[in-house]
Amino acid sequence: MSLPKKVKVGFEETGILILGSQILLGFQFQGAFRPAFERLPFHDLLVWVAALALVTLTVALLITPSVQHRMVEGGRDTKRLLGVIGRYAGLALAPFALSLGADLFLAAEPVLGLGAGAIVGLLFCGLALLFWYGMETLKARTVGEQERAMTACEPEHEHTSLGTKIEQMLTEARVVLHGAQALLGFQLIITFSEAFETLSFAAKVVHLVALGFLALTVIWLMAPAAFHRIVYAGEDTPEFHTLGSRFLLAASISLALGVSADLVVVVAKVLMSERAGTVAGLASLCLLVGLWHVHPALLRRRCDFTP
Repeated sequence: MSLPKKVKVGFEETGILILGSQILLGFQFQGAFRPAFERLPFHDLLVWVAALALVTLTVALLITPSVQHRMVEGGRDTKRLLGVIGRYAGLALAPFALSLGADLFLAAEPVLGLGAGAIVGLLFCGLALLFWYGMETLKARTVGEQERAMTACEPEHEHTSLGTKIEQMLTEARVVLHGAQALLGFQLIITFSEAFETLSFAAKVVHLVALGFLALTVIWLMAPAAFHRIVYAGEDTPEFHTLGSRFLLAASISLALGVSADLVVVVAKVLMSERAGTVAGLASLCLLVGLWHVHPALLRRRCDFTP
């Protein structure tokens, strides 16, 4: 399989994880505003906050390769990028499995009790880790040597045609868009809940700001397809590739701001502490901006200075 094909498949596989993680993030946000949430014991609230942190980390890791593709590689397909896709997808599966187990514990405990709920959460977390890490590790030892040797012999990069660059750019926009739309839907529902009415005016404003950033994310992710049809009549041009890449990078900024702003509101509500909410929001913003913008900018600068 050619390097561009491997990169495209890698982004499509990552897209499956991005959609699931963003939907789970939306569930975490919305769950805090359900009536039954008010009756949860304190240990459940701590588990919920931990699950929220883990799924936020999952989203951050999964979107990182796409940003590096735009900022560092300029849309080119390289062996370094292929390694980044695999490495970050592998890292993201661990917090995803832990957050899945935590959420299933929270769902099972009210029905089955603390002990049985813990068993359910640990069971499914273990199954996720087994199917996402354990079986792959065993299989790779027996059948992966030849494939890894072939990959090692490939050149560091291949010529990436303009058509391939644009196709991959649209693919990256699409895989993030589906999750962003689901997350926006979850956040819109919150505004019609009774628990939302109990928030302070400042918290409501912050939530509306977060909604604005998420809506802007959806708009920017849909813009490349609209430009491709309306302005460029479906033709592939360097100008369109540059414009589409800028839209994707802008969407990553607004998504980071939207998620972080909502974390301020939700964590403050759950822990009944505005300080805790502010700390959570700032920590999330530092994580997302660091992975999506600061680190890629440093990598690009290092590549620019590499002879």
